Amino acid sequence: MNTQPARPAMTMREIREHLGHVTPGLPDVDVTVTRIEVSLLPEGDINRKYYRLFVERTVRGTWTVHDGHGGYDIDGDWAPGLAVAHEFDDSDDAVVLAKRLAPNVTVNGLTAADAYRRSNPTP
Repeated sequence: MNTQPARPAMTMREIREHLGHVTPGLPDVDVTVTRIEVSLLPEGDINRKYYRLFVERTVRGTWTVHDGHGGYDIDGDWAPGLAVAHEFDDSDDAVVLAKRLAPNVTVNGLTAADAYRRSNPTP
């Protein structure tokens, strides 16, 4: 027969503290996604930084699509600054617009699609 007193099970927080994953007395570290990068060009492509769009959370909690210099309205029209940028309630809707626009992001007369074809010619 077991004569040891019953001990309540450890909580997940106690387990993480015991393993050293969190510091006792401090809350868990909060992680919030506030910016999503969208580009037709793959990571590692030297030109990606020029042909990318950002879906970014505003201080009001909405999401806009911009290129760092200007924003896009709901129809995908660009204007300088972020004043015209459409504010989406959901990041997924903003990503849909950014993905639709990504192949046509233009730098010095070349679209992202043109830049991709130059870097990745078809055999």
